Amino acid sequence: MKKKYVLLFLIVFMLQHGFSQQMVLKKGTILDALPVQDSIPDTFSLYLPTDFTTEKKWPLLLIFDLEGKEKQALSMFVQAAEDEGYVLAAPRVLDSISLSNSIVKAGKVLSKVVGMLPIHRERIYTAGASSGARFANLVPVFIKDVKGVVSIGSSIANTELLNVKRPFHFIGITNKNDFNFTEILAAKKVLDRFRFPNQVLLHEEQTEWPNIGYLKKSLQLFTLAAMAKGFAVRDSSYIEKALREDIIKVNRLKNAQKLLLAERYLGEMMSIYGAHKNLDSLRQIQKNIRKDQRYRTMRRAENAALFKESLLKEDYQYYIEEDVITHNFNNLGWWNYQKSEIDKFISGNNIYEKEMGNRLLGYINALTEDNIDIVKSEALIDEDALALLYMLKTILEPQNFDFYLETISLSSKNEDFGTALFYLEEALKNGFKDSDKLYGLEGTALLRITPKFNALVEKYLKDARYEIIEE
Repeated sequence: MKKKYVLLFLIVFMLQHGFSQQMVLKKGTILDALPVQDSIPDTFSLYLPTDFTTEKKWPLLLIFDLEGKEKQALSMFVQAAEDEGYVLAAPRVLDSISLSNSIVKAGKVLSKVVGMLPIHRERIYTAGASSGARFANLVPVFIKDVKGVVSIGSSIANTELLNVKRPFHFIGITNKNDFNFTEILAAKKVLDRFRFPNQVLLHEEQTEWPNIGYLKKSLQLFTLAAMAKGFAVRDSSYIEKALREDIIKVNRLKNAQKLLLAERYLGEMMSIYGAHKNLDSLRQIQKNIRKDQRYRTMRRAENAALFKESLLKEDYQYYIEEDVITHNFNNLGWWNYQKSEIDKFISGNNIYEKEMGNRLLGYINALTEDNIDIVKSEALIDEDALALLYMLKTILEPQNFDFYLETISLSSKNEDFGTALFYLEEALKNGFKDSDKLYGLEGTALLRITPKFNALVEKYLKDARYEIIEE
């Protein structure tokens, strides 16, 4: 009986740039911080399936995380790699370095892995979630050996960079509550026009990462496409098994009255199985769903929500740009009203407006954070614009206390103690309890010794550090 993790070793001898390197690679476990070159500190993580052998060529999935958690990101794909037979590698690439340098690092890791393992040159793919996905989407644009992308929770970074002469296979994974849902659908239209193979998988978890089944399905789609192109041996039993699983999923969605999801999934199935099977039966199922009056009602309701969402997003983008440029603090009341309206969508009974509300909230948060990054990246930081954006974030995320503290710190630095005290009390009202963080907050030395500051801390936390008596 084959064990899940077998302690077999692969000894790799390499001659690169005039030096020899020996590396011991263990199968069935994640190998962390492997050096790319002896003289360069760049590293990567690697995973070899337990049945790995040098007797055949393997598909490779390069996984990216720009927050220094590449090992954790790689671990999300381990079971899928075991089931589908993929080698995994995760270069250490951070968001703090330039795009060009990051691409160079990714290219070096790719060359390293291809040089020491039997990797199939036509079956090299990338993957990532959120910011890692945005970077993964760019890699095949600059590195021609990469043939596909698994993009979790992110659309194509820049469709203008796509080259119709160098198509790659795009698999987007998102859910309808994620603001990237509409962006991925828009990118899908561009990819269809450019004849890039693509599928969009919709999961129902409101989390960044979908369950393992979707990760496995994405690798399965790459394998089916490789079989269609002759890059992998055509396996009829594999194709039949995958098709049965997908038909079961469609039937489950239909039985649960999730007709929009069922119809959309059928469309993705036909785009991948067309090269392998006669799809007349699937087309008939899709046609019957589209004729269903319940489907038509759902389609109209979703389209109405999507149209309303597009109008609101235009307003949000316009007003945030205007407010930042003009330092329009008076418009915070309007933003507070918009947040209350979004909360009504989210708590309402209309499922399509509920999804829209979640997308809108995610969109404004992302828009605000992008503007914060832009303002902070300037040589001369516009502190009024930054303060406004911090205040907006306290409206959008009332339980995220970092932005209250940023507002208090920035206001205190500019001796606007009235604003600082207001946001201090708002944070305390919403449940902030870390008095040590308050008394160590940068730029608040004068504020911290005022009677009003300590009175608020004493009122809510019973932990005032200074007792100052006003005369």
